[in-house]
Amino acid sequence: MEILRSTYLTLNDYNRISERDAWFDILKDLFDGKQNDYLQKNVMTIAGTAGRADAGLAYENPEEWVCKSLDLLAETLSDAGDTGRFAPACVEYTVYGVHFIDKILGCDVFFKDGQWYSKRLETPVGTLKAPDLNNNETWKLAKRAALAFMKADVKLPLFGTPTLSSALNTVVNIYGSDALLAMAGNPEPSKRDLKIINDTIMSLHTWYMRNIPARQLQPVVSWSRTQPPGYGQLCGCTTQLVSASTYNAFIRPLDELLLGLYPGGGMVHLCGVHTQHIEAMSEMGCLKAVQLNDRAALDLELYYKGLRKDQIIYLIPFENMGVDKALQITNGERLVICDAIKAPERKKYGR
Repeated sequence: MEILRSTYLTLNDYNRISERDAWFDILKDLFDGKQNDYLQKNVMTIAGTAGRADAGLAYENPEEWVCKSLDLLAETLSDAGDTGRFAPACVEYTVYGVHFIDKILGCDVFFKDGQWYSKRLETPVGTLKAPDLNNNETWKLAKRAALAFMKADVKLPLFGTPTLSSALNTVVNIYGSDALLAMAGNPEPSKRDLKIINDTIMSLHTWYMRNIPARQLQPVVSWSRTQPPGYGQLCGCTTQLVSASTYNAFIRPLDELLLGLYPGGGMVHLCGVHTQHIEAMSEMGCLKAVQLNDRAALDLELYYKGLRKDQIIYLIPFENMGVDKALQITNGERLVICDAIKAPERKKYGR
């Protein structure tokens, strides 16, 4: 399976690549605390385009899925005009949703009512086995997709990884409330399993960094959480369930190790009530951006005032925290507005 000739030409177009790189320069200036003509007049907004072929094909034939996704992406871009905002072109291999790491670790992951779920492991906390990544079928699928993307030899699109999650998110997925209870009452087994999970996730990040050029590699939600080249990401959803002291004792060192893999550090995604961790976040040198949506977005002012002056906030606006209100709070400083994804309609959502 190969991409169309027209796809190859569109996704290697010099002008499109130059425009993307110019936006990367603007975004890097924002991360570095520098001003430029665009940032002096505008709030940084990102609203990209993702090419996505039939979801079922991603599991049956990753190579064909990548090629068809690239063809769809090129077809969509041919009709796109200048939006006045960063509109990165992306392909993202999002198999198993937020349970990709659970699947690699041996959980039964299944699709129901429009989303992915995972069943908890039956083994107790402290007995997790490190996966054999060389022979792990889920990881083999993901690698095939990434290598197919590289084989297509297109320089414009960003490649979004599957959801590589985080140690805390994953340990709660695979053990449920037992994971939280164990941290309080049986810390050593908890630390053992958390390390295995984090080491596994770090191995996957490292593989992607070695095989996808930094200028094209992006973590999850590559079309709107886009960062400058050389930045990573982790999911902090579950930190709302733990105290500041528990986060500092068990999770923060692992998050710092993971983000420290990347030359620029990286981002944490937050979607609940996580404000008990703002002090810790402000102290983490490798944490360069915080992404807020849904409930977390309501606390924008607390993050804006509590984080360092060199930490960027990515905001997904919604009815209770619109763009106007966000601008009143931040005056547009250190702020990236993540707009809605524009993607070809998908025929299937399962498999």
